[in-house]
Amino acid sequence: MSVDTHQTADHRDVIDAALSDLSAGEKAWAGLSLLERADLLDRVRSLTGMHAADWVAASASIKRLGPHSALLGEEWMSGPYAFATGLGATAQTLRDLAAGRSPIADAAFGTAAGRTTIRVLPSSRYDSLLLNGFTADVWLRPGVDAAQATAAAGLAQLDPTVSGGIGVVLGAGNITSIAPLDVIYELLAHNRVVALKLNPLTDPLLPVLERVLEPLTSVGAIRILTGGADVGEYLVGHDAVAHVHMTGSANTHDAIVWGTGEEAERRRASGEPRLTTPITSELGGVSPAIVVPGRWSAADLRYQAEHIATQRLHNGGYNCVAAQVVIVSADWDQKHEFLDALREAFASAPARVCYYPGSDDRVGAARTAYPTSEQLGTAGERLLITGLSLDEDEDILHTEYFGPVLGVLELPGTGADFLTSATDAANNHFLGTLGVNVIAHPASIAGLGEAFESMIAALRYGTIAVNAWTGVGFLSAAATWGAFPGHSLDDVQSGIGVVHNAFLLADTERTVVRGPFRPAPRSVLHGEWSISPKPPWFVTNRTAATTGRLLADFAGAPSPLKLPAIFASALRG
Repeated sequence: MSVDTHQTADHRDVIDAALSDLSAGEKAWAGLSLLERADLLDRVRSLTGMHAADWVAASASIKRLGPHSALLGEEWMSGPYAFATGLGATAQTLRDLAAGRSPIADAAFGTAAGRTTIRVLPSSRYDSLLLNGFTADVWLRPGVDAAQATAAAGLAQLDPTVSGGIGVVLGAGNITSIAPLDVIYELLAHNRVVALKLNPLTDPLLPVLERVLEPLTSVGAIRILTGGADVGEYLVGHDAVAHVHMTGSANTHDAIVWGTGEEAERRRASGEPRLTTPITSELGGVSPAIVVPGRWSAADLRYQAEHIATQRLHNGGYNCVAAQVVIVSADWDQKHEFLDALREAFASAPARVCYYPGSDDRVGAARTAYPTSEQLGTAGERLLITGLSLDEDEDILHTEYFGPVLGVLELPGTGADFLTSATDAANNHFLGTLGVNVIAHPASIAGLGEAFESMIAALRYGTIAVNAWTGVGFLSAAATWGAFPGHSLDDVQSGIGVVHNAFLLADTERTVVRGPFRPAPRSVLHGEWSISPKPPWFVTNRTAATTGRLLADFAGAPSPLKLPAIFASALRG
């Protein structure tokens, strides 16, 4: 059930009615058993697969992608595929809990930098095949051991009869699975029924979400609202709301929490926020991509240049975790070769419409701040900025441009010295802590040994990806997704709290993703033992749309009979 406040003279009455429905639904949700909840999630998963084509068509209309564009693969994977895999993983968690088992009873535990780690990818035989060579480990906070983690896994579902009240989810406007995934996390991690307020940009998705989420709306667990900022403002301040979760910018977060202008200054000075309801958030930032110097082949240079171009240009650059600044060694003897390859990959990536509101203004601001930037792409819409420093007035380190703007920061040193300086830069000179990418040749990782692993431990980011994009962490249902812990309302950075986390782990600190340095078959030829070809999320993948569609269909209704077609399409990418 949804409510269109665009058509209502007084949106407050409509919101009041929706929250009243949720108040009744709160009791109904608390009365459902774990198995009944799992069955509901399975029904939503099935409906996601059934309506995936409509989902992608709505996304394509928002992003103005043509019906035959390979870039539609992004919409298949970051929309219905991501949502369906999340539903499958959380439904299994509920079934484990119903059987009296911890959802991580069979997980592989490890240690890293004095912390307990839990392998969350692969978490099934299908993961091992479809994402072969990729792993993800959730690191727990210092002092939490495997026994404590096992006992605490399940969060609010350890006692599903205790209601968390009504939560509000303020949906994102860029990636279409974010809002429904956040809704599922509120329902399960916190036992809150949810008022979902869609970002107006995603209103075309409303009919699809109504059909997909119907099993949950029918039991009163969800109400979907549309409308502008006035709707969101009234909703988050409502007395019936127990919690707010949002995805967006830090500026939007601060306007909600503190107000704007003089009001915000006054409230910050007094320590009295405008919003008194608890709020969690995922807010993006300026994500670095650290390139560790080594001896790379020409094929390595081209592939990793495409990799970093993808990290910036996936979804047009309108991702909260899009790489914005590449950190390279000024003393790397292949620096110029790499930068030439990066320039070519950034310039020649498929053209697309700059669809996200305000993009032209943000890119224009970057062009003004950096008048010598290179204007690349078919219409000069992409900016490549070199010659950066760690000065406090370096705008690109402190401003999330949320668009096709990429900078290059050169730091002195090689080996362990470079790792130290790159880590210091990423931790202390960049806005936000959502995600950091590290690209390193396997021989360099082996040669650096403990120094490399110490760098991973020292980076203060919610997701760290080694030879992968942090977006893989977003797509991995059981991985945590959110900022590094420790931010506060008055210095929110990339946000507070996590989402996804399908095993419902407590006391998490970060997720570390690792992938192959080379795609198959080169990976196998060089001893990496990964059979994954060029990933379908690469903007240069020629069969991304077909592979993404097949993956979404598989996620909605897994079957081994669907695997050959997926592999055949992926290998042609």
